[in-house]
Amino acid sequence: RFSGVLLKNVIMVEETNETNEINETKPLDDKSKDTVKIEIVDAESDNDNTSCASKWYTKWCRFYKANSFLVLVVIVILLAYAYPKLGAVYLAPQITATWIAVIFIFLLAGLSLKTAELVNALSNIKFNALILLFNFGAVSGIVYGFSRLMISWNVVSQPLGDGMLICSCLPLTINMVLVLTKSSGGDEAAAVFNAAAGNMIGVFLTPFLILMYLGVDSTSDDGEDPVSLGQMFLKLGCRVVLPVLVGQLLQKKVPTVTEFVKTYKPYFKQTQEYMLVFIVYTVFCKTFRDPDAT
Repeated sequence: RFSGVLLKNVIMVEETNETNEINETKPLDDKSKDTVKIEIVDAESDNDNTSCASKWYTKWCRFYKANSFLVLVVIVILLAYAYPKLGAVYLAPQITATWIAVIFIFLLAGLSLKTAELVNALSNIKFNALILLFNFGAVSGIVYGFSRLMISWNVVSQPLGDGMLICSCLPLTINMVLVLTKSSGGDEAAAVFNAAAGNMIGVFLTPFLILMYLGVDSTSDDGEDPVSLGQMFLKLGCRVVLPVLVGQLLQKKVPTVTEFVKTYKPYFKQTQEYMLVFIVYTVFCKTFRDPDAT
């Protein structure tokens, strides 16, 4: 009985194998071939679309990583144009952008910079003098020649040419100097010193340059100087010098802060860029909301 059952099972297995072999060797009809071809083409098309999207996404990620600050600036300018009241009024830019963001930028600079780097930057007199000479002397001289040439050719109007020249006589903004220098891998300590020193010297040097180039002074219509030296130095001290000093003290005296800096220092540059983008956003919001005021 057992032998009979076994023989029956063997025969069934052989029949099944023969049936499968016949099915495998049986040629496909034209309709089946067309169906298979369509499925293959659809699969290849889906793969091509996925591959193309993946390539564009990879390119965009690389471009954004290399130009994140520029991309964000363009985005916030468009947002400021779409609804300027948000950044000009509701976000209180006179507090958040003018004070909090700037103080935060230089506090992070004080936390990340080594004291030896700041000392070396302060002692490098020749380099600092060259930077200040270029920013005030070379830039304003080049813009003066270019603006006069454009005016003589009637390419720009006299007021626009004078405005270009006046802007070239102004010191660079302290937050822009620091963040862009750090983003490009430059000397952050030298940027901190020259940003502060340039703005302090600019209080005296800018009116002199405007008088020399245009023959007009920087006083207001009532004959008073619109720039208060005391307020100017107080703001620079509170927004630049003091945050850097506080960051240095925390770095030296508080071990928890030291560990925090070691762990999160790579993110400092990105955070400072975001703060600067916020400042740019509020500036353009003010410009679009009230062009005459700016």
